[in-house]
This record gives sequence, C-alpha cells and structure tokens, in this order.
Amino acid sequence: MTNDSSEVSTPIDMTRPHPARRYDYWLGGKDNFQADRDAAEAIAAVFPHIRTAARENRAFMQRAVGHLAAEAGVRQFLDIGTGLPTARNVHDVAQRIAPESRIVYVDNDPLVLVHARALLTSSAEGATAYIDADARKPEEILANPALRTTLDFSQPIALLLVALLHFVEDHENPHDIVRQLVAALPPGSYLVLSHATFDPLDADTIAAMNAVNKDIKPLFSPRPYAEVARFFEGLDLLEPGIVSVSDWRPQPGPRPTPAEATGYGAVAGPIPRH
Repeated sequence: MTNDSSEVSTPIDMTRPHPARRYDYWLGGKDNFQADRDAAEAIAAVFPHIRTAARENRAFMQRAVGHLAAEAGVRQFLDIGTGLPTARNVHDVAQRIAPESRIVYVDNDPLVLVHARALLTSSAEGATAYIDADARKPEEILANPALRTTLDFSQPIALLLVALLHFVEDHENPHDIVRQLVAALPPGSYLVLSHATFDPLDADTIAAMNAVNKDIKPLFSPRPYAEVARFFEGLDLLEPGIVSVSDWRPQPGPRPTPAEATGYGAVAGPIPRH
C-alpha cells in the first residue's frame, strides 16, 4: 500500500470560498469555513435544489466507477478535482470490487491535501496517492512522479473529471485540457466526466444564479449540451450517452428531474490506441 502526497504549496485561505469546500457543505460535510457556507447558502437561496444536484453528481461518479471496476475490469483510476473526502470515494468503490485497484487523486486546495493524507487510505492490495496540482496545467499532472509510480501506463486507466470543468473558464481552454489528458491515456482507458448546465433552467433562475456567482472565483461556467459533447469528440460513449447525471444507469426508483440535477454525465471508452 502507498499513500503518497505532495507538500502543501499554498496556505489555506479561510476568507474566500472554494468549490471543494462549498461542495462538501452541500453534501453535509464539516470541512468548510464560514466563507464557504455563506457562498453555498447564497446559491441555495436562488436554486433550492443545489444539495440534490451535489448528491446526484456524487452518485453518478460512484455508479460510473462501480461499472468500470465490475464490468470493464478497470483497476486504475485518475481522479482530477477530487474535492474533500466523503463517504464512498473512488478508492472505496473500486477497491470494494477489486482490492488491488490503484487510485491517484489530484486537487489544488491545501485543505483537501490535509484530509487526503488522513482519509484517502488504500486497501493492502492496492494503492492510493495524492497530487497537489492544478487541472489547468495537465502537463504537470502527467509529469508528476507520484502518478507514474502509482499507475501503470501500459494498462487501462479511468480518467475522472467529475464536477470540475465548469470551474475552468473558456479562455483557459477546457476542451484542450481534456484532449491532452485523454491523449496520454493507454489503450483501453475510459473517460468519466460530469459538467454543470443551465439547459433545463428558466431564464429567471439563470439570471439569479449568475448574479450570485459573478464575484466568486474560480468563476462558475456551466455549459450547454453541445459544449459538453465536445469533451467527448472522437470517443465512443457508453450507453445511455450524455444524459442528466441522475439518468446515467440509475438505480431503480424515483429520481430527480434534469432541472433538479442540473448536470450532464457520461462515460466514454474503451479508448483506442492513438
């Protein structure tokens, strides 16, 4: 078992909200500060379904990882934009199915790193590692020694970009980031991606959401279906394709509407030889 992690590169700023800590608050976690709670409540005031959206996105990730581990035989996972550890993280899901699974987590919030050291622990047969890095710099992630020592790039890897890219603005070239990361994956790999959208919302709700989010950095940049589909260009989508995160291979029973979940999710692969 390994549990490598980089050193904290920046101090924890408790005065500015951070997406990982805000997400933690919506999921019922305790690893957040007053600035995060204030920002989260301001968003909830104009979009009361935000906690549902956060839970549904998390559940999509868990179903996707479970499918890839159980049905596709994937034993390696690269989760970029990890967020704060909660119940049933990627390694919890994957290693419950295949204890030898190996997982690398990537995030750039120093509070995430502190908790990752303590909580993102591996089974004895597998491995976890944490990289303190920014998704906007994929070349640094791909060159990180912890990535190469934990994952075998001659074997398939599932790349997870879950609820991450709507915090990458257009001028930061999110589609190029995804292409660069996918191009580095070995044959037989998969891409798991979810992304916030305003597609199912009415104009008044969209205006209120934009007003609340305009001064929060990184800027929240939900995208329409066509822009989300571009992340999967050249890749084969698993059924049912790009759908509301609640509708991707759901468990039986009632589930939220697309307007409540407000996010697209999809899994692509296996990726062919480049």
